[in-house]
Amino acid sequence: MTRGVDLVVQGAEKRDAGRGIARLSNATMQTLGVLSGDTIVIEGERETVAKVWPGGDDGELKIDAGTRQNATLKIGETVTVRELDVDDADAVSVSLPNTPEVSNSELADYVKRKLLQRPIQMGDTVTLTDSGVEATIETTDPQTTVRVVDDTQVTVRTGSREVKSSASGTGGSRGASLPTGGHSDGSSASVEDALAGTTAGATSDGPKTDVTYEDIGGLDEELELIREMVELPLSEPDLFRRLGVDPPRGVLLHGPPGTGKTLIAKAVANEVSASFFDISGPEIVSKYKGDSEERIREKFAEARQNSPAILFIDEIDSIAGARDDDADMENRVVAQLLTELDGLTGREEVIVIGATNRVDSIDPALRRGGRFDREIEIGVPNEEGRREILDVHTLGMPIDDDVSLDRLAERTHGFVGADIRTLSTEAAMSALRRYRHEREEDPETPLTVTRADFESAMAAVDPSAMREYVVETTNTTFENVGGLAEAKATLRESVIWPLSYENLFEATNTNPPTGILLYGPPGTGKTLLARAIAGESGVNFIHVAGPELIDKYVGESEKAVREVFDRARQTAPTIVFFDEVDAIAAARGGEQDVTERVVSQLLTELDGLASNPNLVVLAATNRYEAIDPALLRPGRFESHVEVPLPDEEARRMILKVHTEGKPLGEDIDTDELAAETEGYSGADLEALVRQASLFAIRALATDIGPEEANERADEIRITREHFEDARSKVEPPGSGR
Repeated sequence: MTRGVDLVVQGAEKRDAGRGIARLSNATMQTLGVLSGDTIVIEGERETVAKVWPGGDDGELKIDAGTRQNATLKIGETVTVRELDVDDADAVSVSLPNTPEVSNSELADYVKRKLLQRPIQMGDTVTLTDSGVEATIETTDPQTTVRVVDDTQVTVRTGSREVKSSASGTGGSRGASLPTGGHSDGSSASVEDALAGTTAGATSDGPKTDVTYEDIGGLDEELELIREMVELPLSEPDLFRRLGVDPPRGVLLHGPPGTGKTLIAKAVANEVSASFFDISGPEIVSKYKGDSEERIREKFAEARQNSPAILFIDEIDSIAGARDDDADMENRVVAQLLTELDGLTGREEVIVIGATNRVDSIDPALRRGGRFDREIEIGVPNEEGRREILDVHTLGMPIDDDVSLDRLAERTHGFVGADIRTLSTEAAMSALRRYRHEREEDPETPLTVTRADFESAMAAVDPSAMREYVVETTNTTFENVGGLAEAKATLRESVIWPLSYENLFEATNTNPPTGILLYGPPGTGKTLLARAIAGESGVNFIHVAGPELIDKYVGESEKAVREVFDRARQTAPTIVFFDEVDAIAAARGGEQDVTERVVSQLLTELDGLASNPNLVVLAATNRYEAIDPALLRPGRFESHVEVPLPDEEARRMILKVHTEGKPLGEDIDTDELAAETEGYSGADLEALVRQASLFAIRALATDIGPEEANERADEIRITREHFEDARSKVEPPGSGR
């Protein structure tokens, strides 16, 4: 027997789920004397085997949920692994939970393809499809750890039915060329679809879930906190008794919809082999007094009878809102929940998990220690988290080589897990529509999901974390802004540098500016500059028009300001842009009570931004003197950037931006135009070019009909005369007109 190495069990990478892969560091592989593709034995409560791939950290063993279950291991446990020589299998028999409606040869050959080159042994459970359908290895010949090869005879038993694979080969290589597990024709897909309808059923008294930690991306830190609160009390309750303390009773998960709160609860229940019970608001609520409380008591009693158990209360705010005199049913439900939570003991091995996206509306009595002991925010994933989620939802998808998941992760700011799942589904549906059309012309066309399919999906899916506000990932850059070199430099240093040179700011113990105020005459490009800096930095952009925050009801305006900043923090890195900020931040001391309260709320929010370099606040105004002085001091809107009327050089650059791609006549000289348009703002110059273009269109359209005009569209020219006519229509403010 070869020497073994003790390693700590960790979850697998998302793309390895269900593949029987164990990732080890290069140093560990050298110690064990194994190469990529070799087989190792994992000595848990039960021995199991896995194929080695590089990619782990020193001292760690990364394996998926199926391998952990085969070895009866949990994340964080220490296990011994060693090298193992594997024989080629002559014959293998596999049992499936139910009988799928597919032909004998298709089923057996499909199972064989899924097992090809995978080390297995009797008693192992293996995942066959992306839907999580599991099969059990009943017998192998020889009766050792074996590897399925082309010559292996695979027998599949489903109930009383028994089918065998082809005598040699893989029974047809359908799907073999798709490394991600996709299918190149309809027959393989039909097998997987049929298998997806089978379920293994629960193996214990209480209901189980089939969600694993590998099904959750981008929430590693949150999962670690929840495991600490849930796994230990359920798997090792004696530790708490030895310490003389009661284990935690409840965990409250809160965050935007679609971030994975329900999925986490199901995954934890599965990993600790606990029964899973869930309560949703509608099934609890009853018009008869006492019925709601009775249903809650029944759920808690059922969980106690099937312990260890997790009782999950989804959207807990719908049945456990803050109590008051007018909410009789809610008062009774909250009181019953308090009673049940207080009645739980460590010996009953029941953990209650609540989930909500409105944590502040829950009754405070539920949020104290001894009830919901810990509150964990499940936030919007960052770029690394989105990449993991994409791995989860594209697992098994035949992705074309032109698709970059890294680039997709960069572009999906504000997308939660549910949005990325929808994005992947939309891309797959786009590929399917295209494939059905192309297949008619070429039956050999492969079914793949291309970059164009994901682009189409991106246009159709909005990030749910940002739907409540005008949010965009802008494509505007400084190239679209003529002139304003000084303003661009200030914005670049204030916004992009803290994101790009964070180590320099840390080394000098310097906080970047929290707020930047753009001021100047109307039409000089303040809003365009804000969009451009968001485009240059590649972050989210929330555009808030000042007047839309004002509400006649007391407290609503301040609430709107709080919600803008809350959502910006959740979707960071983000730029929040307050346009016409003077409408909500005028100097206090007048008769505008609403404005005073909004200014106070803005001051509070800005004072809390110093420690968050991923959130920048921009504001724009053409009434600088009207803004409350408290907002203009350092630590709030501390950078004041003037955006003046453009000089001649700036006007030349602005005209170049707006005339690019236009069919200008030979008599047009943009240098002359720039010299003649003194006093024009950027918006005036844009209007001037647009008006000249309309005059050119009018000149051609009035002489001939639409059909001939469209045919002669390449003849149109915007001449000096058109610009002269346009100048009579578009004059700068204050020109005396």
